[in-house]
Amino acid sequence: MAASLPRLFLDHFFATSLIAESEGTLAGFLVGFHSPSRSDVAYIHFVGVAPTHRRTGLARQLYAQFYDEARGNHRSIVRAITSPANSVSISYHLQEGFSASEPVGDYDGPGVDRVVFERRI
Repeated sequence: MAASLPRLFLDHFFATSLIAESEGTLAGFLVGFHSPSRSDVAYIHFVGVAPTHRRTGLARQLYAQFYDEARGNHRSIVRAITSPANSVSISYHLQEGFSASEPVGDYDGPGVDRVVFERRI
């Protein structure tokens, strides 16, 4: 999974990313940013929740905080992507109120299909 989150995201998007700690340890994180090219769009790149904190509402709290900060920066759309094989992510985003595309062929290069999510905030 480290290849999906290169250091450049942490170096350049820490101001729009979130972390959650519990008793001094990392419980979860959300790496996102406000699009520099689309003034109405915020993008969630990667979210992780420690196994011991799953099903506690932590992911929902991170998403809600990201939405609030995006709205505060005049963003009205949040987007994200995932692999068509990631049924957990697809289900979660649908529950969060995102619309989901059919798999988009070659989205991230030849043979790398993605489901595209969008939610108006």
